[in-house]
Amino acid sequence: MAHLGISNSVKKLIRVDIVSDTVCPWCFVGKKNLEKAMNASKDLYAFEVQWHPYLLNPSAPKEGVTKIEYYKMKFGEEQSKQILSRMTKVFQGLGFDYDTSGLTGSTLDSHRLIEFAGHQGLDKQNMLVETLFLSYFCEGKFIGDRQVLLEAANKVGITGAEELLNDPNKGLAEVEEEVRKNSTFVRGVPHFTINGKHKLSGAQPPEVFLNAFQAVANENSQS
Repeated sequence: MAHLGISNSVKKLIRVDIVSDTVCPWCFVGKKNLEKAMNASKDLYAFEVQWHPYLLNPSAPKEGVTKIEYYKMKFGEEQSKQILSRMTKVFQGLGFDYDTSGLTGSTLDSHRLIEFAGHQGLDKQNMLVETLFLSYFCEGKFIGDRQVLLEAANKVGITGAEELLNDPNKGLAEVEEEVRKNSTFVRGVPHFTINGKHKLSGAQPPEVFLNAFQAVANENSQS
């Protein structure tokens, strides 16, 4: 008796682990490009996406500084203008406004919250990351602010967020350990690992992700 092609109807599972920082604009761009690739191949694959922490500026002040002043201090006035102009155009190409107002600072609490959300489901974690990115890059909100983090958590239905954020040590050791581990092999973010072996750095275009998905699928079919 024929098997009615059941085995062919099962989608191949592709796991994507993303190391990022919540104040890295290229991480947002990389997320959007990954999502385009996933959407274009959703009939072929099922996806599981998990986010992991990285600190671009481990000594960033918890109270925050204005984004513009931070860019000037880090890159100089002329280069910072060029960077902000470029990011504005990149975000416009994705359909978003790049907001340079507001504060930037320590991202430790945002990573604690993201790690916490992951224990309630990777879909919730992904929605939280999206909300935090939009809050910071497009709405001028300071994601070092406890209330901003709490609003994001409530928006995507994460329970226990207030208790977590009220205790600065809760979940901190786990995040710091993962940051330490990630820093041993990541030199820049975003960093993507697909099915544990294919590694991509930077905000790659959708076609690069599609090629990686195909490579993974080919390997799985041969094993």
